[in-house]
Amino acid sequence: MLALLFDPLFRLPLITGVLIALSLPLIGALLMLREEWLAAFGLAHLAAASALLGLAIGIPAVLGGLLGAVAGGAFKFLTQARGNLVYGFMVLLGWSALGLIAANTTLGAALGHALIEGQLYFAGLLEVAAAALLAVITLIMLPRLMPALIRARLFPTHELANRLPRHRWHLRFDLLAALAMAIGTATIGLMGAFALVLVPAWIAFRVAPGWRWTLALCALCGCGGYLLAYLLALRLDQPFGPLLVAVLLGFAALAAAVPCARRPL
Repeated sequence: MLALLFDPLFRLPLITGVLIALSLPLIGALLMLREEWLAAFGLAHLAAASALLGLAIGIPAVLGGLLGAVAGGAFKFLTQARGNLVYGFMVLLGWSALGLIAANTTLGAALGHALIEGQLYFAGLLEVAAAALLAVITLIMLPRLMPALIRARLFPTHELANRLPRHRWHLRFDLLAALAMAIGTATIGLMGAFALVLVPAWIAFRVAPGWRWTLALCALCGCGGYLLAYLLALRLDQPFGPLLVAVLLGFAALAAAVPCARRPL
C-alpha cells in the first residue's frame, strides 16, 4: 500500500497535502488559543464562495479563494471584532454566496460540491507552489507572531498599557489564517481544511503538557492523519475529504480517553 505514495500520478497531490497538513494545524493552535477556532470555518466558506466565482470566470480556485478569504480577514481586522461571532456571520455569508453562485453558473453545482470535498487529486504545479508558499510563510511568521499573540491572550492589557502597536501582529495573523484557509479549501476541501485546523489543536490542547508539545502534536496529528487518510482513500477508492475528517475524528476519540493535561502554555 505504501507504494501508492510514490506513484508519479499521485506525487504532486501528496506533496501538496503534506505541506498543508503541516501548516494548518499550527495556525489552528493559535486560533484555539485566541478562542477564535470558528475563524477557520468562516474563512473557509468565504474562500469556497470566491473560489467558485473565480472558476466561473476562469480564475484558478486557489487565487479566487485567496481573494475572498483575505477580504474576510481584512474586514475582521478593520472592524476590530474579536471572538467567534464575526466568523459565524462569515459562515452564513459564505454559505449563502456559495449556494447562489452554484445555482446561477454553468456547472456550478458540480464545482461547488468539488470545493466542499476538495480537489486534491487534481493538484498541479500551481497548487504545489501555493502550498509551499504557505508553509514557508508559516515557518517565517509564526515564531515572530507567537510571543505577541500569547502575551495578548494572557495579559490583554499589556499592549495598551505599554502603547504597543498591537494592530500589526493581529493583522498579520488574520491575513495568514485567511491565506491558509484559502489554499486549504481550494485543495483539500472546505471541511477537510476546517478539520485540520480544529481537531489537531483540540487534541493537543487536551493532552500536551506545554506549548512546544502542543505545536509538535498539532503537526504530528495533522500530517499523520493526512497520510493515513490519503492511503486509505487510494486503497479503498473512497473520497478523500470525508475520509480525512473521519480519521481525524478517530484521533479525537482516542485523545478523549486520555486524561487532560494542564493548559498548554
